[in-house]
Amino acid sequence: MFSDKKDKLEMAVNLELKIKLESKSDIIELLDKIGAEKTEILNQKDVYYENKIGLIKLRIENGKHKLIQYLREEECKDRWSHYEILNISDENAEDFLSKIFKVETKVVKVRQLYLYKNTRIHLDAVEKLGDYLELETVVHIDRDSSKLEFDEVVNLLKLDISKQIKKSYKNLIEEL
Repeated sequence: MFSDKKDKLEMAVNLELKIKLESKSDIIELLDKIGAEKTEILNQKDVYYENKIGLIKLRIENGKHKLIQYLREEECKDRWSHYEILNISDENAEDFLSKIFKVETKVVKVRQLYLYKNTRIHLDAVEKLGDYLELETVVHIDRDSSKLEFDEVVNLLKLDISKQIKKSYKNLIEEL
């Protein structure tokens, strides 16, 4: 999937996990127990555009706009994601981009963000889909140290890796 090694290395990288939540309160209790920092609530709308390589979306988050391109290794055991973010200051970004690119789908969610070391923990309430937990461990040094931290968080939160969903919210909504 990544033929140009140089491009792959220039993109930011994280290790991801998505699981449908049975009980949000149980996870919140564990997050408090491990000392994860509850940061902010993010109201997000992701507009996915047709793209031949990877995914591209406009994220509207609490009134701010970002264009995000990412390539993810969905078929591998671990979900490594390579991504780039372009901040957009124009409030008309959605209208502008929708005139240029074909919109595939839109995902609306409320995200409660927690931080634990280099791991972002998302508790997402996704319209039409329900409640999910996402982990994103950002690679700062190397993949091995990030994988160790990721595994630590998975164990602390008592997550069952076999229940992970290797699809984006975009794909899940398109399957409805």
